[in-house]
Amino acid sequence: MTGRDLFVISTGNLLRMKLRTFLTTSGVLIAIAAFVAMLSFAAGNQKYVEEEYLRFGLFTTIQVSPRGGSEGADSSRGPRLDRAALDRLAAIPGVNLVYPYEAFTVRVKLGDTVLASKAQALPATALRTRFFATLTSGRPFGSDSSRQILVSDELMKKAGRPDSVLGLRAVVSVRVSTPDSGLAHVLMNRGESIIDRLRRIRTDSLGNRGYRSRTIRSEIHAAMQRFMEGFLQAQETLTDTLTVCGVYHVNRSGRLRTEEMVIPLVTAARFNNAGMSGSPSEMMASLSSGSPFGESRDASGKTFSLVTISFDPGVLSTTIRDSVEALGFRAFSFAAQFEQIQRFFLAFDMAIGVIGLIALVTASLGIVNTMVMSITERRKEIGVLRALGANDLDIRALFIVESGAIGLLGTSLGIFCGWALTRIVSMVARGYMKGQGLPEIELFALPVWLILIALGIGIGVSVLAGIYPAGRAARVDPVEALRNE
Repeated sequence: MTGRDLFVISTGNLLRMKLRTFLTTSGVLIAIAAFVAMLSFAAGNQKYVEEEYLRFGLFTTIQVSPRGGSEGADSSRGPRLDRAALDRLAAIPGVNLVYPYEAFTVRVKLGDTVLASKAQALPATALRTRFFATLTSGRPFGSDSSRQILVSDELMKKAGRPDSVLGLRAVVSVRVSTPDSGLAHVLMNRGESIIDRLRRIRTDSLGNRGYRSRTIRSEIHAAMQRFMEGFLQAQETLTDTLTVCGVYHVNRSGRLRTEEMVIPLVTAARFNNAGMSGSPSEMMASLSSGSPFGESRDASGKTFSLVTISFDPGVLSTTIRDSVEALGFRAFSFAAQFEQIQRFFLAFDMAIGVIGLIALVTASLGIVNTMVMSITERRKEIGVLRALGANDLDIRALFIVESGAIGLLGTSLGIFCGWALTRIVSMVARGYMKGQGLPEIELFALPVWLILIALGIGIGVSVLAGIYPAGRAARVDPVEALRNE
C-alpha cells in the first residue's frame, strides 16, 4: 500500500465520521490552544526581560558595594569603597567605566514651580552607557563641569510642564548643616551669648567641688545642645542656576535606578560635599560613616554605598565579578541575575508543559476511543483490504495515519486558536496599561520553537494514541470479517 493510498483511505474514513472526527479533533485543539497560550505568556515575559537587559546594557554591568553593605562599612569587614577603591576597580582588565551612585536631596525651581526632589551626580562618560544613553529629547551634557542639567519626564509632570523644558533655567538649592552654624549657636543663641552665661557663674563658689562639678556638666550639656540645634536647624542654603539640556525617562525598578535629575559630577560636588543634608536618611548615612560634620566628605576621603562598573562585552561577567570580590568588595552581576531568571522561566515552562501534556493525554483517550470504535465498524473494510493483499504493517499504518491526521489537524487549529486568544488578551491588557498610565508591554510571544514543540507534542501524542487501535486492527481475521459481513 502506497503513501497516497494511505492518505486517500484515511482521509475518506475521517470525512465519513464527521461528528466523531470533529469531537476528537476538538479535544486536541483545546489542549494545544491552552498549552500554546500559557507557554506564549512565559515566552513573552522572558523576551521582555531579555530585551530590557539588552536595552539598558545590564549584561555588561556589575554593581559593587562594601562588604559591610552600607556606606562607610567597617574596614575590619572589608576595604572602604572610596576614591582610591574606584581607581583600583577601574584598573581591572576589561572595565570601561566606574562611577559611584551619589544622590542628594534638593529643591528645584522650574519656571514658577518649586519642588522638592532628589538629584544624582554622574560623570559625562556615564551618559554614554546604554542605561543613560536614551533621552526622550535634548542631548546629554558634554563635561563633568558643565553648567547643565538633565531632568526626568516625571519631574516635568510634577512641575506641570508636560511640554519641552529644553533651555529652561533650573534653580537648584540645597540646605546643608555645617560645623560653623553649630559653633555660631554656641556663641550666640536666642539673644544670649556665651559671655552672658559665663557671667552667671559664681566665681567665688568655684572652689566648692560640688558646685564646680555641677556647673561644668551644665555648661557642657548646654553647649552641646546649642551646637546641635544650630547644626541641624540653622542650615546654610547653597544655590546654583543650571540650564536644562535634556529629558530622560526615570527608571526606579530594580537595583540600577535613576533619580529625577542628573547633574554633572564636578558641578554637583559643590552641593553634596558642602556638609550634611537635612534629609534624615542622609544624616544617618553620614553618622554611620564616622563623619557627622562632613570632615571626610571631601573628594579624597568620601566613601560610597554603591558603585557601578560597565565592562567590555567581550569579557565574561564572572571574570569581572571575581576580580571585584578579590579586592574585598561585594559584587552583584546582572548577567548572573538573568541566568537565575532563565532558570525560573525554564521551571515555569516545564510546569506548563506537564499541564499541557496531561490535557493532551486526556484528549488522546478520545482518539483511542474513536479508533477502537472504528475497528468494529470497519471490519468488512479491513477484511477486503487484507483480501486484496494488504499485510499487517499496512493495516497498522492506516490507523496510525488516521490518528496522526487527527493530531495534525487539531494541533494546527490549536496553535492558531491559542495565538488568537493571546492577541485578544494582549489587546485588553495593553488597553488597561494605557488607561492606567503604565508603559504598554507585550505580554505574549509566539517563537518558532514554541510552534515546533506544540506540533511535535500534539502529533506525537496522537500517533502514540493510535498504536493500540492499529494493533487490534492488524489482528482482525479477514476470513471471519468477510464471513460475518
